[in-house]
Amino acid sequence: MPGKPTSLTGRSLVAGAAQGALLFADVGLSFWGGVNSASGEVIDRHHPLSGAHLAGRVLAIPSGRGSCTGSSVMMELISNGHAPAALVLAEPDEILTLGVLVAQTIFQRSLPVLCIGREAFAALRGHAFARVDGTALTLYEQLPAEPWQGSAPLTDTTPGDTALALTSLDRSLLAGEHGKAAQVAMQIVLRMAALQGATALLDITQAHIDGCIYTGPASLRFAEQLVQWGAKVRVPTTLNSISVDQRRWRELGIDPALGVPASALGDAYMAMGASLSFTCAPYLLDSAPKAGEQIVWAESNAVVYANSVLGARTLKYPDYLDICIALTGRAPLIGCHLEARRKAQLLIELPQLGTLDDAFYPLLGYHVGALAGSRIPLVLGLAAAQPSLDDLKAFGAAFATTSAAPLFHIAGVTPEALDPAAVLDADHPLAVERIALKDLLLSWRELNSARDSQVDVVSLGNPHFSLSEFAALARLCSGRRCHPDVVLAITCGRAVLEQARAAGHIAVLEGFGVTLVTDTCWCMLGEPVIPPAARTLMTNSGKYAHYAPGLAGRTVHFASLGECVDAACTARASGHLPAWLQPAAPLESPAHV
Repeated sequence: MPGKPTSLTGRSLVAGAAQGALLFADVGLSFWGGVNSASGEVIDRHHPLSGAHLAGRVLAIPSGRGSCTGSSVMMELISNGHAPAALVLAEPDEILTLGVLVAQTIFQRSLPVLCIGREAFAALRGHAFARVDGTALTLYEQLPAEPWQGSAPLTDTTPGDTALALTSLDRSLLAGEHGKAAQVAMQIVLRMAALQGATALLDITQAHIDGCIYTGPASLRFAEQLVQWGAKVRVPTTLNSISVDQRRWRELGIDPALGVPASALGDAYMAMGASLSFTCAPYLLDSAPKAGEQIVWAESNAVVYANSVLGARTLKYPDYLDICIALTGRAPLIGCHLEARRKAQLLIELPQLGTLDDAFYPLLGYHVGALAGSRIPLVLGLAAAQPSLDDLKAFGAAFATTSAAPLFHIAGVTPEALDPAAVLDADHPLAVERIALKDLLLSWRELNSARDSQVDVVSLGNPHFSLSEFAALARLCSGRRCHPDVVLAITCGRAVLEQARAAGHIAVLEGFGVTLVTDTCWCMLGEPVIPPAARTLMTNSGKYAHYAPGLAGRTVHFASLGECVDAACTARASGHLPAWLQPAAPLESPAHV
């Protein structure tokens, strides 16, 4: 006989009632790059739910992770009917929740989101069916036979708890005195502030918008609705990579079904007053924030770099909350905006390592991100290696792919951890993770999904290439030629491209045979930039090595920049492990604070 149902309660992040087959995983899921926004299929080929479809099922995951664009994918799925019936989380996730709230506001469609805590979450394993009704979760071994209709409504679009300490400007925005767009934006900001437990808002100095990535018709409808309501940003605002090279998408052979709406989406955000930056590396622009500056950035790698390397103050803002805050100039005073919330929560000890190449840092970031989850790590043992800004960029992008945390510290390297004691909390002893070389080898094998030596495409610039990366690549390519059967393509921002051209690097690279793409990034690129016949990619990006099998449908070789250039010349990957990852390297004597 079937067992009795199991009843649990939690905190309702978005009210509602729904039921369906339970889809459970104990690993966080990035909806951007991990879920197809048109079909609801899980396309993260490293995730235990790979190949599953979300539509109509109760999705139970510990939290989201990875990209801030997950909110846009969630909204798209709700709009097109491929969303889960409900979302059950172990801990609150602002990115996914925000996508639901925006769908409520713009499309009057929703789904319940329930947070039940880590201990209760473990009890979900093994159950086949689930019902969510407000704060209640009921688990079954099989579909109950009796009819059911939940009691919690799915259309609550009230602005949330307005008992926060509001300024006269906040109240005037909420009252609609600055237009419909600013009013709706303020309503969404206040709903999120209430969910986050904020008691006040703060002024921000700049914003970086990630919602300009085209995930489907709903993303364009959202932006154009704001424009129709008269939206204008109140702070200097930059734009992330969009989904196409806006100047050259026709020349590159992009299907107009993508090129036209993706370009229109970028235009819509510029109509709101955002600058034409189109880069996923806004920290490379002259407008990059200074240490201590309160900002609102979306795009996961940019957030992590701003917090960790620049010492600015931002959360990992979801798509759409970013533009709402840009339209109001006000953000919830929580999380990494507060000094006390920037302390380390996990200690990472490394083994002794030999001479490192540039593949080490994205690999380490990828591994540390998976260990950290939502915790802020302090990494020990890299001060003597003196990682460059490009190394930290690569580390942070890969870290942001597997982690939900908006910040990392590296002892003796990143600005807040030059003295590691400064990021320790004496009242909260840290958990310790000791990484062995064999652990890094497992992550290396995970990123290297290709099973033969062939290389058809070399993909560089995820995140966008810096001027110093262009210089390094030009040195490696000088006097050589790309194999005629290999495409080597670089994505970068327009500003950096012109700097590289002025420095003479582009002439060298064009002589080698590279393809240069601006405005967009590898996570948005597909055919024909990736030739239809291409089977295998090679990259030095830990982020792209993770996402490419799902996004591009190709297997990947991951290696250093030098190895990538060699492969571009020979159409073959060497398959050699870097010297620092060889089994003969020392494994003992972890570093300590």
